[in-house]
Amino acid sequence: MRKAVENAQYRALAEFRYRIRQFLRRSDAAAQEAGLEPQQYQMLLEIRGLAPGQAATIRTLAERLFLRHHSAVELIDRLEAKGFVVRTRSSVDRRQVLVSLLPRGERLLEHVARLRLEELRSFGLTLVEALGALLESSGKVRRVKKRARKRKVSR
Repeated sequence: MRKAVENAQYRALAEFRYRIRQFLRRSDAAAQEAGLEPQQYQMLLEIRGLAPGQAATIRTLAERLFLRHHSAVELIDRLEAKGFVVRTRSSVDRRQVLVSLLPRGERLLEHVARLRLEELRSFGLTLVEALGALLESSGKVRRVKKRARKRKVSR
């Protein structure tokens, strides 16, 4: 039988979600102050932040933003009209459309990302603490620490 969720776990989960929403709300505001819609900022960030070797295809970008393909295309259309991104066909697979940042989009993304990173440096600890409290309330942190101590002893 599963153990009931404790009050401390509800509080920790609520605090963690609050901190995430707070960060996202501030991200949206920073994007809007820079002249971007929040989803436009997210799209630029995904294009720039993909792992090395991962192509910025419309499909990949749609998946990472939890959008339908046609919604991602519309978002890219708007970014392209503003001169932030450009689409090209893949030289390997002509069916694939690749999206890349143009210098104007790169500069705007850099500006907003710098603001977000500065805030994370000052605000991020509260987010980490909220996650830590959530994991601690579930016993996960204790189990991880216990395993780490066992590994140290066995070396």
